[in-house]
Amino acid sequence: MSEVYAVRRGLLRDRCAAVGSAAALVSRPANVRYLAGGAPPGSVLLLGPGGDVLLTPRAPSGDPADGRTDEQLRLSLLPGSDGDPVVAAADLAASSGAESLAVEEHHLTVSRHRAMGSVAPRLRLADLGATVEQLRVVKDEEEIACLRIAAEITDQALGELLESILVGRTERHLALELERRLVDHGADGPAFATSVATGPNSGQGRHRPSDRRVEEGDFLSVCLGANYRGYRCEIGRTFVIGTTPADWQIELYDLVFAAQRAGREALVPGAAYRDVDRAARYLLDSAGHGGGLAPWTGHGVGLEIDEDPQLAPAAMGKLDACVPVTVEPGVHLPGRGGVRIDDTLVVRPEADGGPELLTITTKELLAL
Repeated sequence: MSEVYAVRRGLLRDRCAAVGSAAALVSRPANVRYLAGGAPPGSVLLLGPGGDVLLTPRAPSGDPADGRTDEQLRLSLLPGSDGDPVVAAADLAASSGAESLAVEEHHLTVSRHRAMGSVAPRLRLADLGATVEQLRVVKDEEEIACLRIAAEITDQALGELLESILVGRTERHLALELERRLVDHGADGPAFATSVATGPNSGQGRHRPSDRRVEEGDFLSVCLGANYRGYRCEIGRTFVIGTTPADWQIELYDLVFAAQRAGREALVPGAAYRDVDRAARYLLDSAGHGGGLAPWTGHGVGLEIDEDPQLAPAAMGKLDACVPVTVEPGVHLPGRGGVRIDDTLVVRPEADGGPELLTITTKELLAL
């Protein structure tokens, strides 16, 4: 894997050189991990004339959650507890002869930016922008393999919950149990805060679990995901509790299911982000639910749970192969509840079988 990280850093170095910067400082944690393989919290990566250096406030611990640092990198362990790796990196870049340093302005605070200028006043700071995020959009097969395992773990945790007794338990209790099951099956932890929503809460995106108890006849919507070796997936399903679904529940579920299927089928290389969103949104809008829809139909996943691309009405750009995304339309009826269906998929060309579905828990409307 060391060669993979070296190639990634080489691509970043080439892009920096193209805009006249011989050095770059990467501080956003997911970007550091992408380029370094792994790093203790608070670490930053300096690519400069003097070589690539990982500046860290503490030595790597070997914790799988931190990843495994590329052995080709030089480590610089900062003494004391008050040393800022960002400021130390600026000082090191200047002392190595760099005249300019590209930094992630969208991640740095104003105070850190000023502190860099104070220790290296002759160093010209330029904006690296979202260069590393753009490199991260298309995943290699090793990354996709991690996402596939994360999805398997997530499916296992959800499947076990569906076999247990749910009536009378609180949303909060169920969310905690799901997160425990994720870890039991090999996850480093949850990919994001697990959402469990029942009755009138169901169908809301990222609902924060409450002390409401599951009742017979409720819609139960669940959204969860595993973090495996830093890579995060997402699944969302909706069920009915303890009885045959009512007519309105079946009608609403079938509508959201059709919208989600339309979005999944639109995932082809070269498809515009906005067209994928439109494919799902059109069905829900035509049925009169346009006013309450989320501002996006899906998003990229990887080292973060919400990455580019954004599948939204105004999004610019087109899909590439090997880009993992979610497709997650939903409808919430105030006071009644609603439906969300969410999958993680990898964009693949038709010659390779079309989009690869990573989250495979059934989308049949089950009565639990």
